[in-house]
Amino acid sequence: MQSFVRSKMSVTISLLTLITLLASVAIFQAAMPSVAHAATASAPTQTLLTLNSLGAARLTAASGQTTQGASDIEVSPAADRESSPKLEINGSTPPPIAPPPAGTAPPNPAGLNVTTNNPGFRGFNGLSHFDQRNAGTGAFTNTQFSLEPPDQGLCASNNFVLDTVNTALAVRSTNGTILTGPTPINQFFGLAPEVVRSTPPVFGDFTSDPKCFFDPTTQHWFLTVLHISVDPASGAMQAPTHTLIAVSQTADPTGTWRTFSIDTTDDGSNGTPSHPNCPCLGDQPLIGANADGFFVSTNEFGLAGGFNGAQVYAISKRGLVQAASNPGSAFTSKVVHIDASQALVPFGGLSFSIQPSTQPFGIPLGLENNGTEYFLSSLDFTGTVDNRIATWALTNTRSLNQSTPNVSLTFTVIKSQLYGQPVPVTQKNGPTPFATSQGAPIGFLNSNDDRMNQVVFAAGVLWSGVNTIVQKPGEAARTGIAFFGVLPFFADGQLHAILVKSGYVAVDGENVLFPSIGVNAIGEGVMSFTLSGPDFFPSAAYMPISLFHTGDVHVASAGASPEDGFTCVAPDRLCRWGDYSAAVASPDGRSIWLATEFIPNTPRTVLANWGTFISNVDV
Repeated sequence: MQSFVRSKMSVTISLLTLITLLASVAIFQAAMPSVAHAATASAPTQTLLTLNSLGAARLTAASGQTTQGASDIEVSPAADRESSPKLEINGSTPPPIAPPPAGTAPPNPAGLNVTTNNPGFRGFNGLSHFDQRNAGTGAFTNTQFSLEPPDQGLCASNNFVLDTVNTALAVRSTNGTILTGPTPINQFFGLAPEVVRSTPPVFGDFTSDPKCFFDPTTQHWFLTVLHISVDPASGAMQAPTHTLIAVSQTADPTGTWRTFSIDTTDDGSNGTPSHPNCPCLGDQPLIGANADGFFVSTNEFGLAGGFNGAQVYAISKRGLVQAASNPGSAFTSKVVHIDASQALVPFGGLSFSIQPSTQPFGIPLGLENNGTEYFLSSLDFTGTVDNRIATWALTNTRSLNQSTPNVSLTFTVIKSQLYGQPVPVTQKNGPTPFATSQGAPIGFLNSNDDRMNQVVFAAGVLWSGVNTIVQKPGEAARTGIAFFGVLPFFADGQLHAILVKSGYVAVDGENVLFPSIGVNAIGEGVMSFTLSGPDFFPSAAYMPISLFHTGDVHVASAGASPEDGFTCVAPDRLCRWGDYSAAVASPDGRSIWLATEFIPNTPRTVLANWGTFISNVDV
């Protein structure tokens, strides 16, 4: 009863807030102007693709294997491709909103309090490297590679939690009990095992970067992953490449799924125009959804090198659900492929990491313009600092249900608080058995860059965050988080956006990195991230957030030792860390599910000790 009263009061406050914000548009526009894309920008091109049906899939039980042999092949020759986009600067057109000079001082936000007092919190360990390495049954037993970092997907219904990390996935009850899995991604999708440790070895398909989404409206689960074909003898990456999609047949993710693929090779072999540097791969598929569609955005890299910019794929959600619910039926809708790479060239470089938004369960948003999906992206093209972000809108998404969909992608750029390239993250000193055995000192966590992280569209506001450099005068630079709350709207047929909430997460003397923000339908949220520094082993942490307040930094689960994986002993001593975390509102709206990397006190393998932690926080 108490929760119901609290939720009812919050709904009233949220609606009043939105009315106030909308009434104040003109005032905010003067302070934070949005700038429509310049006429010199290339219009995004569209191509219709066919979605290929692969078949049925189910999760399997865990194998129970716990050891590796001394001669086992542990690290894939098809190394992790995730890297900062190689951005190209266009010097002929000055940016309409110029970024700050490269010499601008980094942000210096006030440090937040750190607490272990966590009311309304529950949590449990998620998948670890030990689980991912040992996943697999039958022909997939002992076929997994040792991988870093743990790219982490998470989605949840009121009854299940889908936990997916790197190349393994598991379904849990909401109390953390594993119901099925861990299952290798390759086994789930019916691909060849990562490696058959025979003499000579046989290498299988490369998969990476899992993301998942539970759609409360249709009661179906969606899962995506990057796929690259591999030469069986050498393990070298080769064409074709795909984004793989799985959709559950029912609301129970332990049951049957149906799998699909989008060809991302872009070399002309699928009947579409060839892109530069291709054959290519669609790195780190990012996912979103509105009432009409399911959306995927990728960073396109050539298999032999070169960056081609962001690509967006729009698919009928109704078509996917119907095909998954009726295994014998065909998927009849088309996939719209949009090359958005050139859109931001007048603002400094090729578009990258355009994050689609998801929505929590509640009143549907984005119904204007015959259906609209919103995205956010950052604009630091030089790896220094910037004070701009881009808001994107894909309109006419209802047409995705037609035989010839016709959507339109536009964007606007707004000023934001300053953010910039983050720095390597320090760790608390402690035992490092593997690094010590290799003659290496403790390493630094790799904070990657300041690309936009996961986006959620709740109570009319788009929420997201980026890693950023922070620095107090006279002290060493650290890594913190810059977060954004953006109100998008259309006026006179044009897209506009207002920054209605912004700020930083920073802890004096310590580091926080890789944020994900989950927000419920009435605008109450929690941000997940890692906390690490001289006083903290890499730990799972979170912070309450809304339009009206932010809270302390809460330690969800303290790290037990330093990161000590095989990437830490490279010459640069940069330990690969989770390229992204995850956060999502429970469909009942009463809590937020969070997942992030930390170092647990649980069984490890020789080559890595990373783990993940799943939290549930009342709002």
